[in-house]
Amino acid sequence: MRPFSTPAVAAAFDAFPGSAREGLLCLRDLIFEEAWNLPQIGRVEETLKWGQPAYLTPDVRAASTLRLGVPKAGGFALFAHCQTTIISSFAANFSGLDRIDGNRAILFDDPSQIAPARHGILIRHALTYHLQ
Repeated sequence: MRPFSTPAVAAAFDAFPGSAREGLLCLRDLIFEEAWNLPQIGRVEETLKWGQPAYLTPDVRAASTLRLGVPKAGGFALFAHCQTTIISSFAANFSGLDRIDGNRAILFDDPSQIAPARHGILIRHALTYHLQ
């Protein structure tokens, strides 16, 4: 596992319920894995936004921020900026395969629901959003 960028980010992950934490760590790994294959985006910064782990590309400003968190209804989620087409494009291309929360998130109940190939497409779209 990649080390956390700051103690505050580590504490945010530690604060998540156990079942959600496992899934969120899988999504975190997938974000960094996808970023590794996108040298044009520069470095990915892991920080906190609204108390949630957030991922952006501060040097190139290629990305629309992705956040990881636990929605009020439970489970865990991958959040994208609601004023982008990231979630809507993903939902249109993979209709019926995921639970979508409007234009803002993909909702998960269990880490086994993470499909790296499919969800990697959404992550790549977010990480390169401002390059398109």
